[in-house]
Amino acid sequence: MSGDRRSPVLLHAPHAGTAVPAWVRPHLLLSDAELAAEIAALTDHRTDAVALAAADLAAVRPFALVNRVSRFVVDPERFPDEREEMAAVGMAAVYTHGTRGQRIRADDGAHVEELLAAFYRPWGAAVEAAVRGRLAVTGRAVLLDVHSYPREPLPYELHAEGPRPAICLGTDAFHTPSWLVEAAREAFSPLGTVELNTPFAGTYVPLAHFRAEERVASLMLEIRRDVIDDAEPGVARALATLVDVAAR
Repeated sequence: MSGDRRSPVLLHAPHAGTAVPAWVRPHLLLSDAELAAEIAALTDHRTDAVALAAADLAAVRPFALVNRVSRFVVDPERFPDEREEMAAVGMAAVYTHGTRGQRIRADDGAHVEELLAAFYRPWGAAVEAAVRGRLAVTGRAVLLDVHSYPREPLPYELHAEGPRPAICLGTDAFHTPSWLVEAAREAFSPLGTVELNTPFAGTYVPLAHFRAEERVASLMLEIRRDVIDDAEPGVARALATLVDVAAR
C-alpha cells in the first residue's frame, strides 16, 4: 500500500498470509486438515488488519507491505542459509519441518530454488526497493515489523522458557535506536507488559541494508494474539501513535 511520500515509515506484515499456490501444495507432506492446523498455528492472524488500520489512523500515512502468501510456502524473514538460527529445527526460509517437529517437506534442492526464486527473492527485492525509496526521498527509513504470537509456546520455539509479555519488542544493536524502543514502550504500555527480545529477538532489515546502512531503523513488534483478540482497535491506535513518532 502506498503512503505519503513525506513518510519514512514502512509497516511490514510478513506472516499474515495464508495462501498456498496450487503448484506448491503437492510438495507439502500433510493432509489438508494437517496443513490447515499448521497454518492456523503459525499465521500472524490480523496483523495485516492492524497494520492497515494504523496506516489509516496515522497523521502522515506510512507505506505498508503485507505478504499474502503463507510462511509454509516461504518465510520471507528467515535467512536462506546457515546464518538462520531456525534451520536447527528445519524452519529456515523454506520449512522442512512443522510446529511439532514433524516432517512437512522432502529435501528437494530444485524445489527449494523454485520457491526462493518465485517468492523469497521477489519479496526481499520489494522491501529493499521500498526502503531505498524512503531513503531517497526522506533520507531515512523506519521499518516497523508487525507480528503476533500465541500465549502458550509452540513446540518448535527455541526460547520458549522466556517471559511472554503482551508486547515483545525485537531489536537489533545496529538498526534499533533507543528512541524507537522508548516510543514503542510508551505507545503500547497501556495494552499490558512490554519487554525486549522475549520470547523472540531481532528485527527484519532487507539483506542489502542489513548491518550496512545506518539510516535504516527497524523494530519488531510481537503482539500476543490474545491482546489483538481482546483489543484490536487499541492495538491499531498504539501502532499509529508509534508511526507518528517515527515519522517526525
